[in-house]
Amino acid sequence: MDFDLTEEQQQIRELAREFAQKEIAPVAAEFDAKGEFPYETIKKMGELGLMGIEIPTEYGGAGLDTLCYVLALEEISKADASHGTIMSVNNSLFGYGIYKFGTPAQKQKYLEPVASGKKNGAYSLTEPQSGSDAGNMKTRAVPQGDAYVINGRKSWVTSGPVADFVLLFVTVNPELKHKGTSAFMIDTTQPGFARGKVEPKLGIRASATCELFFDNYRVPASERIGQDGDGFKIAMTILDAGRIGIAAQAVGIAQAAFEASVKYAQEREAFGSKIGEFQAIQWMLADMATRIEAARLLTYSAALKKTNGEKYSRDASMAKLYASEVATFAADCAIQIHGGMGYSKELPIERYYRDARITRIYEGTSEIQRTVIARETLKTFS
Repeated sequence: MDFDLTEEQQQIRELAREFAQKEIAPVAAEFDAKGEFPYETIKKMGELGLMGIEIPTEYGGAGLDTLCYVLALEEISKADASHGTIMSVNNSLFGYGIYKFGTPAQKQKYLEPVASGKKNGAYSLTEPQSGSDAGNMKTRAVPQGDAYVINGRKSWVTSGPVADFVLLFVTVNPELKHKGTSAFMIDTTQPGFARGKVEPKLGIRASATCELFFDNYRVPASERIGQDGDGFKIAMTILDAGRIGIAAQAVGIAQAAFEASVKYAQEREAFGSKIGEFQAIQWMLADMATRIEAARLLTYSAALKKTNGEKYSRDASMAKLYASEVATFAADCAIQIHGGMGYSKELPIERYYRDARITRIYEGTSEIQRTVIARETLKTFS
């Protein structure tokens, strides 16, 4: 597989890298400490085209490919995983979902404001009793004339506190389990919509997450995405694409931890030598470098398969599974290499450690990824 980057791909990576290091890195610790949503930098990212990289230009996006998206997201996440999460939601979970399954009118209405960074989108599948078990949703939409009335509660909605629009998954026919689900576009300014408590998270603290409540929320049938019963298929297709983004985010976190460790190993002295001269440190750096490169290649491979229109479910799950575990490993090694300073909030190392942990949970836990990989592998060799 050819990983030689085109001029366009190199340009988007450099643009994202320059912006991330100049605009995001200096403020990342402050937003993490306060747990505040970084409105200004997200707006600037939209102006640069980073919030709708794969969305066609007629809908306000940059019209680039999946590898461009991965390259940019890695650089943003390297500076701050919270910004990477927000970028991932707008690009993958929201933007890709509307572009792939929405009507022309829905695309025109919702994609341009989100892709340009003027508005924020969210994706809402999880409920208190149904995370990976999406067929066990309780939030229900009941048809009433030319509309549906929605009642229920959703949880762990990334960008929920700031979302202008939500791609919502609910059950229309509970007896059919996952085959009875549907998807709707939700305007958060309409009556019957309310936001619940904001989650006090371990990491990615500048990425806002909350519960959502629906109390006789009336949504026109024209805002349904696809047909009744298509919801589960739509949700899983979107998550397949989203997992490539989470893999890129994890690679970015791991790379940040690695680069900080290399720099520290070249500067810190102990027992009369730079600690980078000690075999114990060298071996940790070697393991970090090797695993990060393998995670990056898995992520690029999945991105290219998506771009080329090939099946990529297995590839996306493999990339997310491995990259998320590498991010945790690299962040842990970085703390060990930095010693007490790695454990201190004076350096971003402990933030990398906290941010890395969620990549093994959201958009499908590591256990779910292994299930997907095994299932697809058995299909291949059956």
